[in-house]
Amino acid sequence: MKRIYAKGEVCIGCHLCEVYCRLAHSPTNDLAKAFNRKSVPPAAAVRVEENKPISFALQCRHCDEPLCVYSCLSGALSKDPESGVVTVDTEKCIGCWTCVLACPVSAPKRDTSQGKVLKCDLCRGKDMPYCVANCPNEALVYGEAPANVSS
Repeated sequence: MKRIYAKGEVCIGCHLCEVYCRLAHSPTNDLAKAFNRKSVPPAAAVRVEENKPISFALQCRHCDEPLCVYSCLSGALSKDPESGVVTVDTEKCIGCWTCVLACPVSAPKRDTSQGKVLKCDLCRGKDMPYCVANCPNEALVYGEAPANVSS
């Protein structure tokens, strides 16, 4: 299964992955319109962790054994058996944040404005996640697991 992997050694902490994640989940495909001050831009499902000189993008790992799915009280989180993508059904999400606590990398985020959980969906329906396609330093890679990485 394809996943997003971060290369911390080349991440410059520019946060463009966060910007493009918001764009990918906005009602428009126009960067200026997505961040129009009249509307609240969608939250980013990726966040940049920084402890200079090291920084890296952190998003859902779509684990083989997703603890977030197993701990979800409402059944809002599920893992597609074919693609392996872990998704959230916002209609079922009750905002209990149990998945946030259960995730070993704290990838699901609390979207307090919606009262729901927010997590990476690998830009469902797109060939390449926006964060990967727009990373200026190629610090994000979308592909099969490298030999030295386990989920």
